Amino acid sequence: MNASKESKPGPMKHHTTVERKSEREVVVTRLFNAPARLVFQAWTQADLFQRWWVPKSMGMTLLSCEMDVRVGGRYRLEFSYEGAQAAFFGTYQEVIPNARLVWTNEESPDGPITTVTFEEKDGKTRVVMHEFHPSKEALDAAGTGAAEALVETFGQLDELLLTLGANAGR
Repeated sequence: MNASKESKPGPMKHHTTVERKSEREVVVTRLFNAPARLVFQAWTQADLFQRWWVPKSMGMTLLSCEMDVRVGGRYRLEFSYEGAQAAFFGTYQEVIPNARLVWTNEESPDGPITTVTFEEKDGKTRVVMHEFHPSKEALDAAGTGAAEALVETFGQLDELLLTLGANAGR
């Protein structure tokens, strides 16, 4: 065993799990090697969020990112993909700093309610993201593509958190 190699900071090789928990719910889970405070900032500060949210492999561009992270506050994300533009938007229903976010997805009548929890233990944070759809048909129509893309985006978040952690120590 090479102790010096193990002690060097680097992204943790944690797996992102994507599970369909019921006819209406998908759950995405990952452990991050960062305190909840930093992970929560990456989810709630537009300048950080836009650095990790869009999967790099998809060729999408996040054109704008507006986030008013408070109960009743709104968010709006505008994307470009192969010359077309789309927006995702909604309202924050619950905001508990460093612990929990709940928001609506209002771009369609079948948009899910998204809940993200941040559970810190020993300087690591377990993120659990639940998407609860209004019907089985809505979840089926959404497919697994968006949830599967989170595997890549959570990896990108892991890389960002490494950078934030290194900068926080300066």
